[in-house]
Amino acid sequence: MKKCIYLLLFIFLSIICVSCISGENQGNQENIPDLEGILQRGKIRVITLYGPLSYFNYKDNVMGYEYEFAQQLSQELGVEMEMIVAKNIANMIELLENGEGDLIAYRVPRTLEYQQRVSFTDREYVTSQVVIQLQSDSILTDVLQLAGKEVYVPESSIYHDRIVDLNNEIGGGIHIVAVNDSVSVDALIVQTAQQLIPMTIADADIARLNKTYFSSIDYSLSISFPQRYAWAVRNDNPELLAYINKWNAKNAKNMKLSSIYNKYFQRTKYFESEGFEQKKLHQLSAFDDYFKKYASIVSWDWRLIAAIAYKESKFDPTIVSWAGAAGIMQLMPSTARTMGFSEHDLHSPEQSIKAGVKYLQHLQEIFQQIPVKEERIKFVLAAYNSGPGHLFDARALALKYGKDPNIWHDNVEIYVRLKSNPEYYTDEVCKHGYLRGDETANYVEFVENKFEEYKTRIGK
Repeated sequence: MKKCIYLLLFIFLSIICVSCISGENQGNQENIPDLEGILQRGKIRVITLYGPLSYFNYKDNVMGYEYEFAQQLSQELGVEMEMIVAKNIANMIELLENGEGDLIAYRVPRTLEYQQRVSFTDREYVTSQVVIQLQSDSILTDVLQLAGKEVYVPESSIYHDRIVDLNNEIGGGIHIVAVNDSVSVDALIVQTAQQLIPMTIADADIARLNKTYFSSIDYSLSISFPQRYAWAVRNDNPELLAYINKWNAKNAKNMKLSSIYNKYFQRTKYFESEGFEQKKLHQLSAFDDYFKKYASIVSWDWRLIAAIAYKESKFDPTIVSWAGAAGIMQLMPSTARTMGFSEHDLHSPEQSIKAGVKYLQHLQEIFQQIPVKEERIKFVLAAYNSGPGHLFDARALALKYGKDPNIWHDNVEIYVRLKSNPEYYTDEVCKHGYLRGDETANYVEFVENKFEEYKTRIGK
C-alpha cells in the first residue's frame, strides 16, 4: 500500500515539475536575450522620451529625429517597433535594465554611472551648452563678455547650474534670471527670438533645431566642454550592440538617413513665399470662389477659411512643408487620405481647399461638446495646427488645475502653451506628449486677427 502511495506521489510531483518547466519555457519565449529574442518576437521595444528631438505628435503624425532613425533600424531588422515612453532618463535606464525594452533611442549622457549600467552604442552625439542670442553687430563672442548681461534660464535646470558655475569662474557679473521651471527652454528661445529677453542657454543641438524656426538667433558661443550622448542597450545584449554599431557605420552617409537630418536640422520650419494674396478690395485671393463654394461644408464664414489658408501657405499651392504637409491648406498626406483625397489632390487648389474644409468639419465634430460656437472654432483652429490629441491633453490639464476646459483664452490656451514643458506633457492626464505650444496658441491668434482684417476688407 505504501509503495502505491509513493508511486502516486512521485507521478504527481513529476507532472508538476514538467508543467513548471513547460510554463517557464513558454514565458522565456518573450524574454530570449539579445538579438535572437527580438527576431523571434518580431518586435523591437524602443524606449525614449517625448521631446522635440526624440518623439512627438505633429498634426496626427508621429515624428521625431531619433524616432525616424529607430524606425529605419527596425525596418532593416525586419521587425515591428513598439515605442515605450519613459518619464525621464533615469526611468529609461531602469526600464532597460528590467528588460521592459530593448533599446534606448535617445541621447543618454555617457556619465561614469550610466557606463557601468548600460552599453552605449556608436550612435553617438557630441554637444555643448551654448548662449542663444540675436544676431547683431554687438554679438557676444567670448564668455567674459557675459559680465553685465542678463541671462534667462529655468531655475532647476542644468543650464542654471552651468551659468552659476561660469559666473564664479569669470569672477561674477552675470545677471542670472532664474525663471520658473514651468517655462521651458524652447519657450525661452522663442522669447529671445521675439526680443522679449536678451538671451538664454540651451544644448547646441536644441539650438540648431530652433534655428530652423527662427533664423535670427545665434548659438555660436559655447559655455561648456563638449559632452557625449548616445543610444544604449543592456549589458547582456552584445549581439544587438554589434548589429546597431554595424548598421550605424554602414548608413552614416546613406542619403535616405541624411534626409532625416536635413528635415529636422536644415529645412526651415517656416517657408518664405510671396504668395497670391490680392490687394483688391473685392478679392482676397485667386481662390476666393473655392473658399465660398466649400465653406458650407463646415458652416463657417468663407473669409475665416481664407485666413487659415493664408497662414498655412500664403495661398501658394506649390508649398510643401518640412514635415510633408502640402498645398494651400497644408494637410499632411495621411490626413488627406482619411478625408478621401490623394496626395496628388493636395497640389490642386480646389481639391486642397475642399479637403481642408472637410478636415475642419471633422475637427468640429470632435469638439462638438464645446457649447459655444465661437469657442469651438478656436479649438478647431488649434487642432488644425497641432492635431486634436494635444487639445485633449490641454483640456484635461485645464480641468485638473481648475480652469474651464470649454474656454480658450486664459484657460485651455494656458496649458497648450505649457505643453512644451516636461512638467506638463509628462503629467498623467496627458496622452500625446510634447508640443511646441506657443506655436499653436500664436497660430489661433494670427488666424483670428487675419479673419478680422479680411472682414473689414471685403464683404460676405
